[in-house]
Amino acid sequence: LLLPFALPPAEHAKDLLASLDAPALAMLLARAQPGHRIDADPFAAALPHEVLLAGTTTDNSPPVARALMQRIAPGAADGYWFVLQPAHFHVARDHLVLTDPRQLDLDDASARTLFDAAKPLFDELGHEVRYGNPHHWFLRADDWHDLRTCTPDAATGHNVDVWLPRGTEARSWRRLHNEVQMLWHMHPLNEQRDMRGQRRVNALWLWGGAGAQDAAPHAYAGMLAGMPSAGMPRFDDALAASALAGDWGSWLAAMQEVDTRQAAPLLADLKSGKLTQVTLQLTDAQRVREWQLSRAGMRKFWRTP
Repeated sequence: LLLPFALPPAEHAKDLLASLDAPALAMLLARAQPGHRIDADPFAAALPHEVLLAGTTTDNSPPVARALMQRIAPGAADGYWFVLQPAHFHVARDHLVLTDPRQLDLDDASARTLFDAAKPLFDELGHEVRYGNPHHWFLRADDWHDLRTCTPDAATGHNVDVWLPRGTEARSWRRLHNEVQMLWHMHPLNEQRDMRGQRRVNALWLWGGAGAQDAAPHAYAGMLAGMPSAGMPRFDDALAASALAGDWGSWLAAMQEVDTRQAAPLLADLKSGKLTQVTLQLTDAQRVREWQLSRAGMRKFWRTP
């Protein structure tokens, strides 16, 4: 069971754990033995749980574009493709910050309107673009394979200048992106979103570049598409939105739901013998902590949850 953002930040951990009601997870952890510990670079191109799911070893966003596209927008896919996500940059004191794309509240009709408006800009430069769903579009750019990009979750809440694509063709992307931003700035749809109190769609996030030769990270693509792959670890990202927003009240509520939905069935299966071993992996933006639990470990009654 992989639970991204289940590790609370140190400055809030004492108060959060005192308020948390997750009896099944507490029991599992009490009976388990500590396993691997991973401490990641805070400026890595992907978060620890993304690296685990993708199996990537390079400091680039996982090469997920083609695998994800075949799940949500299947079709011929020669060449080198990127994931293209509608996004919102908000202004901090002296820089721009990426808002978690989960908070964009973009429906299919609105997303298609913006996609159709921007498509001619890509067509003019010979870049094929493909619509997948409101949050995932795809861009073909065969000569951009050297770009180092970052996942949106890694960049969320941070100065975008540090996380924007880097490489030989980075300037080409910035120029194209600026044209899309100018087009969308006065688009009637964004004016309507302003009037409704919604965030403007004022940017695109480019990442996940993949060619035919790249090993497809099927587990990661399945997680993004909401279509789990065979053999994929049990995974629940219900905590991500709350943690990335620093909303610890909703994080507590989400943790209780995860306890009921994920930890309680695992605990029951261990007690009944349906499972003989469970691995728990809890992460935050920089760490992975692992615990191994066997059915025999459930007899360690002296370990208080």
